[in-house]
Amino acid sequence: MYERYIKRAIDFVMALCGFIILAIPMAVIAAVVKTGSPGPVFFRQKRTGRGKTEFEMLKFRTMRTHLLEDPDKWITPSGRFLRKTSLDELPQIFNILKGDMAVIGPRPALWNQYDLTAARNSYTKKGKTVNDLRPGLTGLAQVNGRDELPIAQKAAYDGEYLKNITFLYDCRIFIKTIVSVL
Repeated sequence: MYERYIKRAIDFVMALCGFIILAIPMAVIAAVVKTGSPGPVFFRQKRTGRGKTEFEMLKFRTMRTHLLEDPDKWITPSGRFLRKTSLDELPQIFNILKGDMAVIGPRPALWNQYDLTAARNSYTKKGKTVNDLRPGLTGLAQVNGRDELPIAQKAAYDGEYLKNITFLYDCRIFIKTIVSVL
């Protein structure tokens, strides 16, 4: 019951409050991105969501282009700062409002990250796998190493989250996220 109804309501209220509080800073970031390099303000990326369905995840654009051999040389003037501070992730508030994402949950896999999707399938609780959860803005794997973790370890953290999903566990991960960002 918590995950299906209460968690979604909490996610929606938190995202709405977050949008209200962060609307002006997000507008400033959007202006910096737009004036810093030509192109759109947002970067849209195909990700795997709940039930292995695909959705477009939003981020502030931090590169002039993507899928390059040497991506560091294509980072925009503000891109490095936005990535380091995770401010490029703020537009995901819209994904949470829409229902594609949650505040806390396993990070959405790239659409072609079949190895991560397969590894997440091995963790189950009452017939559900990690892939049946709504992906999150942050999660247990993010507060324990982010992208530095190997696929198997990310999936294990996501499996641990599936087995322990409660309001208090979400609060703990949320606080750890704030601490790690600061």
